Amino acid sequence: MTSKLVQLQSKAAQASQLVAKHGGSYYRQLLERNKQYIQDPPTAEKCNLLSKQLLYTRLASIPGRYEAFGKELDSAKQLWKNRKELKVEDAGIAALFGLECFAWFCAGEIVGRGFTFTGYYV
Repeated sequence: MTSKLVQLQSKAAQASQLVAKHGGSYYRQLLERNKQYIQDPPTAEKCNLLSKQLLYTRLASIPGRYEAFGKELDSAKQLWKNRKELKVEDAGIAALFGLECFAWFCAGEIVGRGFTFTGYYV
């Protein structure tokens, strides 16, 4: 156990030295590559303005999203009406998609319970 701790400490020291040596240049390169997204001057007021713009832009996109959802729902209704013409491949794909959704739900439940299979910590 002690040898593992010493190994971990040495690896952490190496990592911190690497970050200290190359972190600044990586930071500058990152900012240079993405300078078109940087707002000048970088003030708290500008950040508040941008967050409000994001919020209201997202709110303004709700009608378009609602319309797209309606089209998807109409498409699903048409598919259900014409289910006699449905191919086996399409039904299999839909079944696999449903199974994947259920698997992701189960994984989320396990993570939400603190990575236990038996139940919630009370």
